[in-house]
Amino acid sequence: MHIKQETDMRKTFAIISHPDAGKTTMTEKLLMFGNLIREAGTVKGKKSGKFATSDWMEIEKQRGISVTSSVMNFPYKDYKVNILDTPGHEDFSEDTYRTLTAVDSVVMIIDATKGIEAQTIKLFKVCKMRGIPIFTFINKLDREGREPFDLLDQIEEVLEIETYPMNWPVGMGKRFLGILDRYNNQFVKFNGNDPESYIPFDDLHSGDYQAITEDTTFKETEEEMSLLDEAGDQFNIEKVLKGDQTPVFFGSALAPFGVETFFDTFIDLAPTPKARKTTEGLIDPIQEQFSGFIFKIQANMNPAHRDRVAFLRVCSGKFERGMTVTLPRTGKSFKLNQTQQFVASSRDTVDEAYPGDIIGIYDPGVYRIGDTLLEGKQTFEYDEMPQFPPELFKRVTAKNVMKSKQFKKGLEQLVQEGAIQLFTTYPMENYIIGAVGELQYQVFEHRMKHEYNVDVVFESVGERIPRWLKDQQVDTTLFDDRNLLVKDREGDFLVLFKNDFALRWFTDKHEDIALIDLFEVNQYNQA
Repeated sequence: MHIKQETDMRKTFAIISHPDAGKTTMTEKLLMFGNLIREAGTVKGKKSGKFATSDWMEIEKQRGISVTSSVMNFPYKDYKVNILDTPGHEDFSEDTYRTLTAVDSVVMIIDATKGIEAQTIKLFKVCKMRGIPIFTFINKLDREGREPFDLLDQIEEVLEIETYPMNWPVGMGKRFLGILDRYNNQFVKFNGNDPESYIPFDDLHSGDYQAITEDTTFKETEEEMSLLDEAGDQFNIEKVLKGDQTPVFFGSALAPFGVETFFDTFIDLAPTPKARKTTEGLIDPIQEQFSGFIFKIQANMNPAHRDRVAFLRVCSGKFERGMTVTLPRTGKSFKLNQTQQFVASSRDTVDEAYPGDIIGIYDPGVYRIGDTLLEGKQTFEYDEMPQFPPELFKRVTAKNVMKSKQFKKGLEQLVQEGAIQLFTTYPMENYIIGAVGELQYQVFEHRMKHEYNVDVVFESVGERIPRWLKDQQVDTTLFDDRNLLVKDREGDFLVLFKNDFALRWFTDKHEDIALIDLFEVNQYNQA
């Protein structure tokens, strides 16, 4: 019974958005509600020396963007909240994809002036693929932006999901008066820099609030609300939990305005941890024995200690510090003595954790992303972590050949961490690293220099189309620089085709050679 009570108190979610939509600002405000920080650091506040709590890596402070997925937990009302603040930059989508495997719901932030952007679509597709409930916060209402109806239409058309506005903005920009909160039947008044005030719908037309109700913008909004009530979709929590309807909230994270009413409603509606798929069927979170999986590995979170932390999602049972667990991939057992929970870069030892919690465990170099950890004689593994094929490839070498030992160590650790993907050319065994975007290389270069004291040299092999070979009996004479034959870190062969033409030419000429597109395989496996 105790495990069920603890599990029902957990709300674990990720915040996703396009860069600059306000995701890190939103995270900061939520931490303030959890009484974890007194003053929100803003990502842009470089001159003041204030940096966002969730951005801990040096390169993030320099650039003002979130590069890795941070994890934060705090109590809120009767719940224990675990937030995963994902990187918004398109070059870091792979880390974001993996993070989405560890959450029970997602908050999607959309900039009211820009609407849905390319990266949001990619992230949304991964959520849809995994059936994750999505709550939408349309941000920056205190600026002039697109019409609310246009934004809802765009969400429905581009993302192919039904919308239900939980509140409705009264004006925007300089005309912004507040929001009509449909879910809680109240008008939330925008008071500039002062705290918002709440007026129940029943009191609005009592005569005490004529300055508001007689305002032209307010009257227009009431008409829009009538239209919504008559013609809009009905709120359906079952559809929300299946990922078929998204509740939409309007507000401003920076002001902040509408954030607290959004978060209160979200906490009410967001799902608690549910059963998860494994090689032996669904595993219920309230079963007695502990189980969990590793979705992220981060080296050198504390450069002074050169440490390496594996992020583990607790999926069932009770985790206790010092417990012995088994890693099914190798059959080996480990005692988990060094365990932590996070508020961004600050970490506290954690003695126990329950389904939905995200904890950090010390990694002596034995774990991989996707590993399952089990208590007792259990033998299953959680569904394989999707691997996303890179789009850019570069040869990489150490500038100073005398530093080849540090180079190999850094390369190995950053690959295990999932920062980049490593390939070796065949049969020459030169190193090629693959990434989803250019910024990943800059972070790799920065970390190799500052964490492993190695300068690296890149040589581009351009954008390539990767296809894995199904039959590993390979005739190496079929490949050249246009169709580059390489091995991944699992020892599997793949071909890096120079372009679509090269891929088509090869498949036409060698119909007997089966090629695998990993992205299609991921979508098929999740369906």
